[in-house]
Amino acid sequence: MEKLVYLVRDSEERTGSDLRDALIEVAVPQIRAAAVRDIVVNVQDEDVAAGTPIRQPSGLPIRAVVTFWMQCADDREPCEASLRAVSQGIDGYLVAESRPMLHETNRGGRSPGMNQITCIARKPGMSDADFFGIWHGSHKEVAKETQSTTGYVRNVVTRTLTDDAPTFDGIVEETFPIEALTDPHVFYDAVGDEARFKENVDRMMKSCERFLDFAPMECTHMSEYVLD
Repeated sequence: MEKLVYLVRDSEERTGSDLRDALIEVAVPQIRAAAVRDIVVNVQDEDVAAGTPIRQPSGLPIRAVVTFWMQCADDREPCEASLRAVSQGIDGYLVAESRPMLHETNRGGRSPGMNQITCIARKPGMSDADFFGIWHGSHKEVAKETQSTTGYVRNVVTRTLTDDAPTFDGIVEETFPIEALTDPHVFYDAVGDEARFKENVDRMMKSCERFLDFAPMECTHMSEYVLD
């Protein structure tokens, strides 16, 4: 089995509920017909409207992320066609998934909390050994110790699947309490403790600076719908 990740791009003027409904009601049935499993839709809908993109380069923004597994990525064309039909553009990636932290889901509906989706790239010239040694090693522990993370999915990009897709090394799905959407003290697991808040922010930023290139990074908040 292979896991595919699609960044779904669309105008900010389109409502999140409209995009969500189009993905779940129109695109997903067609994707399901292609003999895939474990379909998950993350989308900027009304439940995360209070949050704002953390990093969103100019151009058509990422409004949703659709992931699923299939026997062979060579057979993906019908899935891509269904996503293109309900959006203004998609970027597809073949990934290797790992789940350091499992979170509560609501199969068939919206998962509790909110998801932060981050597309990351390594510092220029950094070796695989150094990049993955930090990301999958010490940085994982920093993230767990400084944030209120309840779920953590790492998708290592093995290759791009669509023309002109931005180059990323990983696509991270992190789950947080819904309160973290608007309260950074909740996000950094430091409610009522300003000293701990500043310490956690500083530790997290310094850890990211060790291995990430911030220029191409895209990061935003979404609702997660686990459908199969």
